[in-house]
Amino acid sequence: MAVRTPIGRARGLGSAKEGTHHWWMQRVTAIALVPLALWFVASVASMAGADYVAMRAWAGQPITATLLISLIVATFYHAALGMQVVYEDYVHPHWVKVVFDIATKLVFFAFAVACIFSILKLAFAA
Repeated sequence: MAVRTPIGRARGLGSAKEGTHHWWMQRVTAIALVPLALWFVASVASMAGADYVAMRAWAGQPITATLLISLIVATFYHAALGMQVVYEDYVHPHWVKVVFDIATKLVFFAFAVACIFSILKLAFAA
């Protein structure tokens, strides 16, 4: 037997009954991507002209590998959240929305796993 009133249960949940979790996660990943992307661009720019061995050694360092994996996870999660919003806003048949959302999440997950595997392979081989 529920003690809370119906309005108490619904308050703060929004129209989709999911609350603001999706919105917050998109903002958190966006904020996390700013310093990670700036670090990545600056690091790669500083390595201009470096050969394959130097780039491989750079990517194999523990701190670099950790930051690269963080960048990959934040990027693909942020992209999946963004695509979900696009599907919810612009795709009208519900079943198409669900299929596109699941397919997108599976593809992004596969790409993220492949990227993380590559980074770990470099890190453990160095």
